[in-house]
Formats: sequence, structure tokens, C-alpha cells
Amino acid sequence: MNRMGAARKTGLLLAVLTASARPAHAHLMNSGFGPFYDGIAHPLTSPEDLLPVAAVALLAGLSGARYGRWVLAALPATWTIGMIAGWALGVPAIPFWATAAATALAGAAVAADLRLPLAAVLGLAAAVGALHGFANGTELTAAPRGLVAIAGTACCLAVIISLFAGQVTSLRAQWARLAVRVCGSWIAAIGLLMLGWSARM
Repeated sequence: MNRMGAARKTGLLLAVLTASARPAHAHLMNSGFGPFYDGIAHPLTSPEDLLPVAAVALLAGLSGARYGRWVLAALPATWTIGMIAGWALGVPAIPFWATAAATALAGAAVAADLRLPLAAVLGLAAAVGALHGFANGTELTAAPRGLVAIAGTACCLAVIISLFAGQVTSLRAQWARLAVRVCGSWIAAIGLLMLGWSARM
């Protein structure tokens, strides 16, 4: 009898704690250093955001320094605009399948070593930036000082693209470029897995 009473009290306590819990905003990591550093940490702790950025940067690097410079300007800019729009509007996020498809497409372009015109690469970078940025922004609506976190994310994206595209642009050995294409194939495969998972949700 005592055990039954204890179990009921425990269950009641858990129910009260669950009901009184505040909503969790897990998409923006709380680093403890403030919203700017939370924004910096976000792309590095969210593979669903890091992978498409890496793929677009690798594609730009394979295409040459000119492509890399343009993508360095375009992707963080469109991501920032998307985040601000999502944060300000607070409407439902972009469907997960759309961001998964963008990841798969960017990875496939790297794996195939496509020689795309600059406008096509910039279009892909803008699409990735706008989709993922808007999805991130809608999850910042309840975050304090959301614009500061957005600035941190934009800075982090610029560094990621600079490092990835810059390193790949300098590659001359065929085996090294092949290794980059293999990375692209893995990103495409992960994007397809994400797409398949989104179909089950």
C-alpha cells in the first residue's frame, strides 16, 4: 500500500513538473557567453545546417576563387535575411524536407564536380541560405536579443565558407579534388537519408 501511495505521489510530482516546464528552444545552443556566441555556436552544433553550407563552399572552391568570393558574400547574406524574416514574422518553419532536399542537391553537385555557371552556384547558395536561415529564424522568436544571435550566426557562416572554399580552391592534385568529391557524395547521401526520414514524419 505504501508503495502504491509513493508511486502515485511520484507520478503526480512528475506530471506537475512536466506541466510547469517552460518550452525548450533546443535549436539555439546556450553557450553561457551570451546570444552572439550562441549564434556562433549554432551552425557548428547543427549538422542539418553545417552540411549544406559545407557543400556549397566545397562546390565554390572546386569552381575557382571567383566563385568562392561570390558565395562568401551571397550565402551569409541570404541566410541573415532569411533569419531576420523568420524571426520577425514568426510564421511556421520551412518544411524539413525542403532543407533536406537542398542538402542532397548541394552534395550531389560537389560529388559530380559540376561545372556550373556562376549564376547557378549563386542561386544554389541563395536557396540554401534563405531556406535554412528562415527555418532558424522562426525558432528564435522566443529568444532574447535574437538579432545579436543572428549576427553571430552570420559571422560563423562567413568563417566556415572562407575556410572550406579557400582550402579547396588551392588544391591542385587530382587525388585531393577527388577526396572533396567523396565528401560531397557523403553529404548527398546524408541529405537523402534526411529526406527519407522527413517522409516518415
